[in-house]
Amino acid sequence: MVTICIIPARFASTRFPGKPLALLQKKPLIQHVYEKAKISHFIDDVFVATDDERILKCVESFGGKAIITSKIHPSGTDRIAEAVDSLIKKGYNLEGDSIVINVQGDEPMIKPEMIEQLVKLMKEGYNVDETSQLIGTLVTKIDDEKIFKNPNIVKAVFDENGYALYFSRSPIPFDREKFIKGDSTNNFMYKHIGIYGYTVEILKKFVTLPQSTLEKIESLEQLRALENGIKIKVDITDYDSFGIDTPEDLEVAEKCLNTYL
Repeated sequence: MVTICIIPARFASTRFPGKPLALLQKKPLIQHVYEKAKISHFIDDVFVATDDERILKCVESFGGKAIITSKIHPSGTDRIAEAVDSLIKKGYNLEGDSIVINVQGDEPMIKPEMIEQLVKLMKEGYNVDETSQLIGTLVTKIDDEKIFKNPNIVKAVFDENGYALYFSRSPIPFDREKFIKGDSTNNFMYKHIGIYGYTVEILKKFVTLPQSTLEKIESLEQLRALENGIKIKVDITDYDSFGIDTPEDLEVAEKCLNTYL
């Protein structure tokens, strides 16, 4: 069972154009992410899927592998699917049960251990579910009310078997009784870590589906899967990550980099 990591990285970010090339401690963001994925156990190969030659050249300059994809993909998963097709056409050995790990290109704080945890989750899930019709992802506990209310932080709720029920930018679940008393915190606050695992089989199925209503409303691609009956298996990690959405986030990351890395 081949396991690869693909990092989607587009140039034209609305809030931070050219973000993958922004320097964090004199190193491009995309290089931080690539190197974390590269040293993770269980990963056979790492690629960046990008829409821009500048990012491709940057990746190649530090010895990485990159694939040029379309500029019009609605989500990172769609971009990854094109990269997988490109690899298969070039003769790369990716069967239906091969595992693809999606690590966001703006997550320089991602831990190799988190990638390894997700690979284990995917392999366990495949052994249980012979049709491999699931997606894997990670969440971490929230203990800060400000983070819980922040619309830039995606929250997740899941059932007793660890399958996602919903993802939202709103604070979920809503504890009515505590809110009435002026306390909006609860013991079920989980932040979604934007890392996904798929088999090639389910990845191909996902991208044949049109963007769903909830996906467009929340701007969360994983809701396309839930709206179409694709299960998302959630595992809780003790680690956290910090995505770079704006130049201000980059300044924060610069200050706390030594803490996370």
